[in-house]
Amino acid sequence: MHSSKKVTNGWAMYDWANSAYNLVITSTIFPAYYDAVTSVKDASGKAIDHKVSFLGMSMESGTLYTYAIAFAYLIIAIISPFLSSIADTHGSKKKFLRFFCTLGSLACCLLYFFKAETLPLGIICCILAAIGYCGSLVFYNAYLPEIAPVEEQDKVSAKGFAFGYIGSVILQILCFVLIIAKPFGLDESMASRISFLLVGIWWIGFAQISFKTLPNPINTIKKQQVKALSALKLVWQEIKKLPVLRNYLFSF
Repeated sequence: MHSSKKVTNGWAMYDWANSAYNLVITSTIFPAYYDAVTSVKDASGKAIDHKVSFLGMSMESGTLYTYAIAFAYLIIAIISPFLSSIADTHGSKKKFLRFFCTLGSLACCLLYFFKAETLPLGIICCILAAIGYCGSLVFYNAYLPEIAPVEEQDKVSAKGFAFGYIGSVILQILCFVLIIAKPFGLDESMASRISFLLVGIWWIGFAQISFKTLPNPINTIKKQQVKALSALKLVWQEIKKLPVLRNYLFSF
């Protein structure tokens, strides 16, 4: 099997598309915006209170955000083994990739409506965006053995990493320019929320290149659910033989 440049470029373009979430939402603009809208400031602009109310509970805003992300990753940890088995045994990688991509990108777009008075919406969208991002990566990575032979997989994987780095930095710079320059009379809050909208559009938009070029895997295995559960059972049996690994996975 020889890899197709068109297909591998299309595969790498998904990294270009979704890495914007990891940089803008996870690492830079969103955390700063979240801290700004969930804090009470005095006359000098200094934050004096970070307490927020969520579902009838009062807690520090940073704690709430940590819990939200932890909950998202708990869901991901629970469903990832099943998703991985499905990815390995089912001929619907593209459908699942498209589903999680759509979930994550729409959640990013909805963060445009996140303000101090819409805190629940912001938290829910954070959770859904994280699930969409990580869920899509399962099926994105599962494509690699199908589009490149073993000896070329490192090269193709590096191409994806490079595409993701370049794409995310380009959008990050555009968002920074938007926030700093404040064109059309925008304030920092509106510019930040437009940045979240841009991430969602960037993600779902460039992902269409991947959806168009990636092949539709042929389903050659019957009784997919049984195969998936059998694979999970084998994995669990192997983990039980390695108590150090088992304890590490549970603690992680």
